[in-house]
Amino acid sequence: MKTVLIIGAGPAGLAAAAAAREGGARVVLLDSAEDVGGQYWRHLPATRPARNESLLHHGWSTFRSLRERLEGDELCEIVTWAHVWAIEDRNIHVLVGEPDGTNRDARVYNAAAVVMATGAYDRTLPIPGWELPGVFTAGGAQALAKGERIAVGHRVVVGGAGPFLLPVAESLVVAGSTVVGVYEASHARRLLGTWTTRPWELARTASKVTEMLGYVSNHVRHRIPYVTGRAVTAIQGADRVESVTVSAIDRSWAPIAGTQKTIDVDAVCLGHGFTPRLELPIAAGCRVNARRFIEVDEDQRTSVAGVFAAGEITGIGGVDLALAEGAIAGHVAAGGAASDMQMRQHRVRRRRFRQFAARIESAHGIGENWSKWLTDETIICRCEEVSFGRLNSVAEASQATGLRSLKLLTRAGLGICQGRVCGRSVEELLGAHVPGGRLIDGVSSDRRPIATPIRLGELAQELDNPAHLERTNTK
Repeated sequence: MKTVLIIGAGPAGLAAAAAAREGGARVVLLDSAEDVGGQYWRHLPATRPARNESLLHHGWSTFRSLRERLEGDELCEIVTWAHVWAIEDRNIHVLVGEPDGTNRDARVYNAAAVVMATGAYDRTLPIPGWELPGVFTAGGAQALAKGERIAVGHRVVVGGAGPFLLPVAESLVVAGSTVVGVYEASHARRLLGTWTTRPWELARTASKVTEMLGYVSNHVRHRIPYVTGRAVTAIQGADRVESVTVSAIDRSWAPIAGTQKTIDVDAVCLGHGFTPRLELPIAAGCRVNARRFIEVDEDQRTSVAGVFAAGEITGIGGVDLALAEGAIAGHVAAGGAASDMQMRQHRVRRRRFRQFAARIESAHGIGENWSKWLTDETIICRCEEVSFGRLNSVAEASQATGLRSLKLLTRAGLGICQGRVCGRSVEELLGAHVPGGRLIDGVSSDRRPIATPIRLGELAQELDNPAHLERTNTK
């Protein structure tokens, strides 16, 4: 029986697992979290469930159906706390156990087919003061609210760009925070121009429209201001966040002088879109397209034979697109084809929600002059405490044109997060010093051969115990 290995148990991974099982394959589903569901369906553990979890999630019935179907299937092995730390020659190296725990179980998988569904994480642009305690990524704040019922602050500002700011505000209110404002960087004219054109396409994505109306209702009910053409351009505080500066910005995102407004808050949530988690697909050899997503064909196949990709790593499009792509990827990985009749509804949904994703990018894409709100003292890389001024001075003095050499000279992106927080921003800021605006050595901040931290002792254990690793193979 063919085995399909799926990395990531969010919406795309769950849909892929269900489709692969329907296609007759055995499934091994890996996820680094304590439970399946991903960021979208992050929830309290079974030991302390919410009274009515469905009130806190969209599509909760879909999640429950997928989870129950897979958990009750003896030919579907779900492995949580599974940290894929490297991929080498089709060997997928995994440590199973709590991320900061000891005596984790080392395994190596080598399946006939692999579906990558690793998702994405927040992109947050650097802002003066963003290193202060009390500053959260939008996704991080939502994870605490949904997964732990923790309010990140009493008075909170949400800033950035994109429709994700709305569910974040809703989650904060449910957790007990007062959201004093949501500040969307895109201008009203751009938003209206994008969201009102070709209304028949929106009508075909009714679930998204209904979801958006729910968030709007939450804003009205809790009297949360939603202001467009404004950005959080500075954060103030001594030992933690005490206030923020909100400025009007032009269409390129450059602050407009004389429009600054100070708001007293004790927490800030920032989200400027998402960055796909590409380290594992890149390690597997998958080709990345010009938009910095994994390149796939109509069958969700990557450039590597036997490797498929679905969800946010192929393009940021939300849960509906992830479910459709995951179903197609799992079906094909099990031996089917996207053209099969049972995949028709998923092909249709994939096309419609790709169009919806294109609207999001058109309406909320990052402006080219966001760096105008930075000062020389602004910390860009928080791990290594590299400032904007240092980035500029080193780039100008060295005249280097490659990211690798500039990272080594500045230390930017070389800290514990390995550029996950600052990498794309560092690339853009350093690229501004290179003719043509792009670094030319072919290196990117998404390339991380070691995808997650591993102790030297764990590495030694894996090398010294090949018999154990062979027993966990899935060939």
